[in-house]
Amino acid sequence: MALRAILQNRCGFAEVIETGSLDEAIEHLGRREDVALALFDLAMPGMQGAGSLRAVREVRPTTLAAIVSGSKRRQDILKALEAGGHGYIPKSFGVAELAQALEMILKGFIYVPALLADISSEPTDSAPQVPTEAPSSTSFTPRQTEVLELIVEGKSNKEIARALNLGEGTVKIHVAALFRNLGVSSRSAAAAMGARMLKGDPQA
Repeated sequence: MALRAILQNRCGFAEVIETGSLDEAIEHLGRREDVALALFDLAMPGMQGAGSLRAVREVRPTTLAAIVSGSKRRQDILKALEAGGHGYIPKSFGVAELAQALEMILKGFIYVPALLADISSEPTDSAPQVPTEAPSSTSFTPRQTEVLELIVEGKSNKEIARALNLGEGTVKIHVAALFRNLGVSSRSAAAAMGARMLKGDPQA
């Protein structure tokens, strides 16, 4: 509610769209070319960390995108910035701080909270995190799974958009997110890995 009020009253947005999941957010972004600012919560359903933000930035480079999160971990902030985010705003901020952060992002600055400078709170931040498991089909959102199934079938983005009744821009974002989550850079590699994963054999 505070964000909506700030965006409309302080930042001049005539329309603010709220979504309940990453899939829903991506579908709005895919349909609307006039979205100036997209805010993501790391805890929103379907959000797969900074990789999801990076996928949005790759496909919609002109849309400002930032994280609004309850996490104060330096690693989360740094990953969001590394993914191309225009800022990281802690949910604990008061109205004045929220407004200041949003106004800075809209003016073209990258906003980071002062707590990023506090390296004493997380002494283990420097230790690299190694994934313990390969991605599985359960790692994806429902819409990403549908898109992956159609990639495996050899469908183009246009055909996937038609089959799922989505905009092509929406499909592009989902495909970019899948590539990031699978760690691949080509459609053929995504199809090969996806085929194994959908059969329940991600390690093959």
